[in-house]
Amino acid sequence: MSDGVKSCLGNGTVSFTSCVISVWEEWVGLAHLEDFLSYLEYLLWVFTPLVVVFILPFLIVVLLYLSILFLHVYKHKNQLREAYSNNLWDGARKTLATLWDGHGAIWHGYEIHGLEKIPAEGPALIVYYHGAIPVDYYYFLANVIIQKGRTCHSVADHFLFKVPGFKLLLEVFSVIHGPQEECVKALRSGHLLGISPGGVREALFSDETYPLLWGKRKGFAQVAIDSKVPVIPMFTQNVREGFRSLGTLKFFRWIYEKFRLPIVPIYGGFPVKFRTYLGEPIPYDPKMSAAELAEKVQQAVQELINRHQKIPGNVLRALLERFQRTHTD
Repeated sequence: MSDGVKSCLGNGTVSFTSCVISVWEEWVGLAHLEDFLSYLEYLLWVFTPLVVVFILPFLIVVLLYLSILFLHVYKHKNQLREAYSNNLWDGARKTLATLWDGHGAIWHGYEIHGLEKIPAEGPALIVYYHGAIPVDYYYFLANVIIQKGRTCHSVADHFLFKVPGFKLLLEVFSVIHGPQEECVKALRSGHLLGISPGGVREALFSDETYPLLWGKRKGFAQVAIDSKVPVIPMFTQNVREGFRSLGTLKFFRWIYEKFRLPIVPIYGGFPVKFRTYLGEPIPYDPKMSAAELAEKVQQAVQELINRHQKIPGNVLRALLERFQRTHTD
């Protein structure tokens, strides 16, 4: 036993634990252990939220991989039925749709307005604003499956098809990489098709002012004209407050434009209020050119943003909207 401990224990009113702490303070050179612990607590208080907001977006990726794992288990359990059923994946889609719908209801109080504008049968092109992580679009797909009994085909960026393990998920939910011929084929077959003209660029480089980064893209409009289908605009309120990106930093923009690598950090996962709004369908007009239709659709999406989104977006305000019993358009 050290001299310090012996000296401390010489005082009968002091416990052994208190003596050890006192000696440890002297040994490490800290005169005030409580001050050190208070400083450590302060650091944890400051940096923990910063770590959490960058970790939460990965939970969406985890949920996607859990969905993929479920599909593999489902496929294994139904291998014998596959040869005899044309609707093998219906049960899996409905199960995952229910789970994602539950996630949206719990975490974001998700609401969808105007779902009656989605036809019960027949084709339509849904054009939407792309958030940093399009989790709102996942909730929309879930609602279409649950309430409409339909599977909405989707167009995704090429890089998504290179993500390890995503192949089965993309196949089951009818995701294509977007050649116009494939899009027209899906619509002419009577399916719904969802597309975001802004794509990855809009996801990563738009911000809380919600600019539409469509450039001069009009391929989606040509698809609608060739397929002779209506176009339904869509926008989700507060989608930028749920997840945000650091794409406003010039370095990440340069990386993407130079190498086409979507390696922009995304943070958030905040449980803000999500409301998806579907605008009035824009009917097929044989006299309208692709450029004119593209402009008209962009104006329709912009009108939804102007009507339903307070600019600039604010995370705290979006959180408080979770507690509002009513909302105004």
